Amino acid sequence: MSAAPHDERIAALRAQGIHSVLATFTDILGAPKGKLVPLERLSHAVDVGAGFSGPSIAGTGLPRMGARSEYMGRVRPESLQPLPFMPGVAHAVCDGFAGGEPLDTCPRQVLQRQVARLKKERGWTLWVGIEPEFFLLRRDAQGVWRVADGDDRHAKPSYDLQAMGRNFGFLDGMRETLVSLGFELEQIDHEDATGQYEINYRHDHALAAADRYQLFKLAAHAVAQQHGMVFSTMPKPLAHAPGSGLHFHLSLTDAHGRAVMADAAGALGLSETGHRFVAGLLHHADALAALCAPTVNSYKRLAASRSASGTTWSPVWKSVGDNNRTCLVRSVAGRIEWRLPDPSCNVYAAIAATLAAGLSGIEQALPAVTPCSDDLYERHARGGAVPARLPRDLLAALDALSQDAVLREAVGPAFCGQFLQLKHGEWAAWSQQVSDWELQRYADAP
Repeated sequence: MSAAPHDERIAALRAQGIHSVLATFTDILGAPKGKLVPLERLSHAVDVGAGFSGPSIAGTGLPRMGARSEYMGRVRPESLQPLPFMPGVAHAVCDGFAGGEPLDTCPRQVLQRQVARLKKERGWTLWVGIEPEFFLLRRDAQGVWRVADGDDRHAKPSYDLQAMGRNFGFLDGMRETLVSLGFELEQIDHEDATGQYEINYRHDHALAAADRYQLFKLAAHAVAQQHGMVFSTMPKPLAHAPGSGLHFHLSLTDAHGRAVMADAAGALGLSETGHRFVAGLLHHADALAALCAPTVNSYKRLAASRSASGTTWSPVWKSVGDNNRTCLVRSVAGRIEWRLPDPSCNVYAAIAATLAAGLSGIEQALPAVTPCSDDLYERHARGGAVPARLPRDLLAALDALSQDAVLREAVGPAFCGQFLQLKHGEWAAWSQQVSDWELQRYADAP
């Protein structure tokens, strides 16, 4: 990019009262990171990058010294926009580089490689609609995490208008903030657990959808803090209530904008390509669980149990069905809903791995999976046969990813190697903890 366009962009931002750029990137665990860069340094941040110490960032795999010890976050100038909750600051998305080359452990670069591969090999575009579910929490005087709204106690709180009224300040703050950031909102509602909400906005192509979700999280943390609450992406903070998902609505279009996975005359409204994509997801589901449900707590959500509200939509069984929310894959209106991801995931890695798995099903011409027309929870309760289920804990999911050479190679060996190392450490740390449940059950056992 030449100096003149930089100068024009800087002048335009300065005219809006911008003095600094928040240059952000996403680490391997999915956390937004970044630094403030003076507006006068924007040209350098675009062309060379904002510099960060590589070993200080989770999962880069960069050394402590030498040319590749610096993580350079190169600002994507098209992503620049003022942040309503940080006056005078514009937000920017960065790509990770090291030694002048794209960093293969940068999650955004991982997704870009999959998107570029899809475009180069097939001329296709992946569209993703992301549905963020989340909890509003706070610590009490004793430091215990609780639902922020103490009056939110209905046994079945879905769509509760009283709770929405009490928390309208936060909800309307989110509406105002997201609209100012260019989100096209579709709906806001109270979900099926106390303190749980969902905000839906318009889909986009894969990379933009991932960028937008990271910006959503940044905004939600800021607005929740303004209202004395914590925006939580913990999948299941309440033991006896439903957890939070981060469902992906997926569709493919060709170079002419025609839907690739849809066929109104086909089973489930899907084309042969759509069925093969689904088959790829289910074939690689165990390994995908590691990237889409990447925490110890994720598997408390992915449990075949009855919730206190009487309903659970946990996608436990590896199956597909027509508008069937008890299946891991739900077909709806010629697209598919991938119900495995939860909000603790690295959204770039989760989308990249999902795309890689679906393409694997297409490339191998995997046969269509027999659709499920039953409520699998009812079938399970009756003792009937149910499809194979997802891994029961993080360790099993990590083992599945370790053994899935096809998916690891597609996502990237360097990225998966760093991810597996960090997550095995997380599992080991969890395994060494002694919970209150264990003390209550075993401390005075005869």
